[in-house]
Parts: sequence; C-alpha cells; structure tokens
Amino acid sequence: MNPASASTPPDDIVRILATCRTVAVVGLSPKPERDSFRVSRYMQSQGWRVIPVNPVVAASGAHILGEVVYATLTDAAQAEKIDLVDVFRNSDDVPPVVDEAIGLSLSAVWLQLGISNDAAINRARAAGMLTVQNRCLMVDHARMSG
Repeated sequence: MNPASASTPPDDIVRILATCRTVAVVGLSPKPERDSFRVSRYMQSQGWRVIPVNPVVAASGAHILGEVVYATLTDAAQAEKIDLVDVFRNSDDVPPVVDEAIGLSLSAVWLQLGISNDAAINRARAAGMLTVQNRCLMVDHARMSG
C-alpha cells in the first residue's frame, strides 16, 4: 500500500456506527432508484436521523424522505446537530465538503463506496475527525448490526 494512501481505520467504522445517529447526506437524491436515496432510507429505518444536503432540491423547497433539504452543509449545521457527514459526490468534489465539515468542527466524515480523496481525508484526520472512504454506510451498518 502506498504510505500516502489514507486507508480506513476499522476502529473509525466501529466508533461511527456506535456513536452517530444524525447524518447529513451530501448529494442525497430525491430519486428512489439512486444509491444515496436507498442508503438514506435504510439508515432512517434503523432509527437514524437523515438530513439531506442538495442545493438543487433545497432551492425548490421540496423534501426528501420527509426531511427539509438544505443547500449546504453549513446551512444544515446551523439548524441541526450533525454527528456524521455522508458524501455521495464525485471524488473530485470531496475537498470542499470535507473542508466545510472541518470548519464546522464536525466529528466524522464518510465517503461512500467508489468515492475517495486521500488528501481531503488526511486533512480531516489531522483535524481530529473520524474518517471512512470507499465504503458503504448501509453495508457496514447491516454487517455490524447483524
């Protein structure tokens, strides 16, 4: 493994799943066939609070999964207490989301399966955040719960 690569510490997964219950989902789609919707609906069914972050949907005033949609992570954090930021964006779009999470002093960030950005994850870790990348929150939750 490349020493510069930011692998996910297994303890971070365990700690996130044990302590987090409110998740801001950046890039949550209102379309039921999208992974972001399916994962968020599952987490809701497990008792988690899902806070959608999607600027296009927020501008329309629509709700996703019965929740108010926020345009930015900052807007969401001003209205809600956030335990975890779950990112459904392209890997190249991750740095500003992570930097926003760091600026808000949030405690954990999770990049979904297929999404990774070592530089952003390393900055999050340096800021004291728990971090996961290239893993599915729903899959890990189901595995740890079952």
